[in-house]
Amino acid sequence: MVQMVDLKGQYEKIKDEIDEAVLEVLSSAAFINGPAVKEFQADLEKYLDTSHVIPCANGTDALQIALMALGLRPGDEVIVPAFTYVATAEVIALLRLTPVMVDVDPDTFNTTAEIIERAITPRTRAIVPVHLFGQAADLEPIIELAESRKLSVIEDNAQAIGADYTFADGAVKKAGTIGQIGTTSFYPAKNLGCYGDGGAIFTNDDELAVRMRRIANHGQSKTYYHDLVGVNSRLDSIQAAVLGVKLKYLDEYAAARNVVARAYDEAFSDLEGRLKTPVRQGNSTHVFHQYTVQIEGGGRDELKDHLAKEGIPTSVFYPVPLYRQKAFSEYNAPDFSLPVTEKLCRGVISLPIHTEMDRETIDQITGRVKNFFSAADNRRAGVG
Repeated sequence: MVQMVDLKGQYEKIKDEIDEAVLEVLSSAAFINGPAVKEFQADLEKYLDTSHVIPCANGTDALQIALMALGLRPGDEVIVPAFTYVATAEVIALLRLTPVMVDVDPDTFNTTAEIIERAITPRTRAIVPVHLFGQAADLEPIIELAESRKLSVIEDNAQAIGADYTFADGAVKKAGTIGQIGTTSFYPAKNLGCYGDGGAIFTNDDELAVRMRRIANHGQSKTYYHDLVGVNSRLDSIQAAVLGVKLKYLDEYAAARNVVARAYDEAFSDLEGRLKTPVRQGNSTHVFHQYTVQIEGGGRDELKDHLAKEGIPTSVFYPVPLYRQKAFSEYNAPDFSLPVTEKLCRGVISLPIHTEMDRETIDQITGRVKNFFSAADNRRAGVG
């Protein structure tokens, strides 16, 4: 059976390590803020080469806490790509800030400094670039733009943890550690996923780190002393124990996903003009949280139905631009439209990709995709 993500198969390979780590938490009964959380935090700080990791309950909370820490005021504008998951804009609206939605690059699916610059107004206070599908946005010009306009940058790194970004001078940093704040999700299907909900915030700014830790813990500086209005957002010890094991394999997982991606690329190389494979950006590695192709000239939904009948699952990330969601109708005129986002929402489809995929499964998927286009060619030619 083909699966979008094979979490069971992944677990079975590291079962002994996971079980031991979880049982250690159960034996200690240190379920909240126990040693497993502190160990995972320290290990992730080392892996990312960042000063501070603040674990929290989920990726959405991570974004919210990050925005709360910046001291923004209701009505302040935050620029966000329209082609992304709802959480990125949801927390902006929740805090009574104004999400300003912008388009993305048609090749990388990520927004750019050039696009962002056109959306900046006197009320703009922050930018939230999203590293979509496993590849970092082109951050260096975004950071330069933000610094020149005195804007904050929060990286939404829920899909690209482990990706490396290379600056013009050759310096390399991990995605999520370049802006003032980075955030991620440990949802089970993520490249680094736990067995429940989880998230984290990254920063090299000591003052922001103190503030975000307090916000995540009811605004407390110490127990029962609340300096800020905060939230209750914690990564529990069992999830931290799972993540501590899986972090050791994160680069190996990315390599396995890249093997699948290259096999897909090769199989689809003769479908130019009908199926566009993912474009790798020269200054970022790709960890392939998703393998997302674009169906050119229509037929995306027909391909999805065809594959479903063949027992092959697919997903559409994302079928509706954020500005067309009812929840965000107040922020844009009814005729507001972003051409690349509209095109992508009509044409993208994500194929199964995970760490446990074998060659037989890859061949099965690619064969069914190619059969779809062959059948379409035959219908146009009046054959069959």
